[in-house]
Order: sequence, then C-alpha cells, then structure tokens
Amino acid sequence: MSYLELKREVYEANMELDKRDLVTYTFGNVSQIDRQKGVVAIKPSGVPYEDLKVEDIVIVDLENNIVEGKLNPSSDTKTHTYLYRTWDNIGGVTHTHSTYATAWAQAQIAIPCLGTTQADYVYGEIPCAPVMSDERIKGDYEEETGAQIVDCFTDRDPNESPMIIVAGHAPFTWGKDAAKSVYHAVLLEEIAKMAYLTKTLAPGIAPLKQGLVDKHYLRKHGKDAYYGQK
Repeated sequence: MSYLELKREVYEANMELDKRDLVTYTFGNVSQIDRQKGVVAIKPSGVPYEDLKVEDIVIVDLENNIVEGKLNPSSDTKTHTYLYRTWDNIGGVTHTHSTYATAWAQAQIAIPCLGTTQADYVYGEIPCAPVMSDERIKGDYEEETGAQIVDCFTDRDPNESPMIIVAGHAPFTWGKDAAKSVYHAVLLEEIAKMAYLTKTLAPGIAPLKQGLVDKHYLRKHGKDAYYGQK
C-alpha cells in the first residue's frame, strides 16, 4: 500500500467517527499500520474534523518519528504505537471521548456483560484500566497509557474484547484495520449506552449467565461459528 492509500483509508476512518457523532471538535483519532513498511498513519493533533484533509494525515514509524507529513501527529500517537508493537495481529486503533463509554470510564467501572448484544462482540465484560499512578503520569504519559491497556490483557486475548475504557479518561478500540477499529468504537458506545440504561432501570441486575455469553460469542467467533454468510 502506498502512503497516499494508507492516508486515505485513515482519513475515511476518522471521518466515519465524525459521521457517527462519536467525536466533538478534536476529541478523537484513528490510526492504521502498514506492517510491511513498519509505519503508522494517524490523524494530526488538534485539527478539527471539518478541516481535516487526506494530505493532513501523518505517517510515523513505530518509534514515533515522523516519516511523512507537515503537521504534528496526534498527542495519543505513542499509545497507538505501543499497542501495535505489543499486539502484532491488530491493524487499526481508534480513540474517542464518546459520551456513554467515557461516562463509564469516568465512573471507573468496567462495563458488565448484561445482554446478548454485548456478548455478540465481547466475550464478557469490557475492562476498565485503573486510574494511572503518579509515577506513570510523571513518566511518558501516552506510552504508559498503552502499557496500562496491555496490562489489562495479561490473562485475556485482546481479540475477545477489542475495546477498553481507561479510568478517568476514555475508550480505545482496535481491529484488523482502521475501519474495523471504528466499527468497534461505534459498537462500544451503543453497548455502553445500553448498559447505563439497564443499570438505571435495574441497579442490582446481575451479569448475563455464562451459557448465553458463550452461545452468542462463540456462534460468531468460535471455531464452529455459523453466524453470517460464508
């Protein structure tokens, strides 16, 4: 893929966030990696979506050096590249401050699996990374954010939950490319909204029984999955 093609895909993914009303002004960014070239395309820092152009997308290497572009890359770039360096099977990362997912992050509560809608896409709860320690805040903050996300998947496959909320901060999602990571960001916001409304109606509701979680997740993602078309 040429740099221009990579930039165009990342531009379109970023604009999909805007189209889906998941960003306000500059609150969000999407990236995609070209693993053959070892580069990442990402939205530039502080550029409003209504002003964003294909040529504004910045290309960086996995050590966060600018390879092509006149603007500064997103301030969250080091979080994105940390995830790419750690998880070699992801191709796109999205970060938003979407309302409902961010509300759960600010409440510092993992999103429990309360229904089959969530179980269709996430195998259990959506984790909440803890509030960052002072030591980490004083360090390389964006790099440490990536490390905190990865720490939550020590005993869990990140593909089983291609999304997370970071306490006091906001959500991150990922997928096989930029478009898929945006798709997961859209799903996360809807799931977060449903979970909020469910907890409002029934504060003491228990998580969905494991048998239903297994059935709905595995029929889509298991080795014998039968959902959709072949």
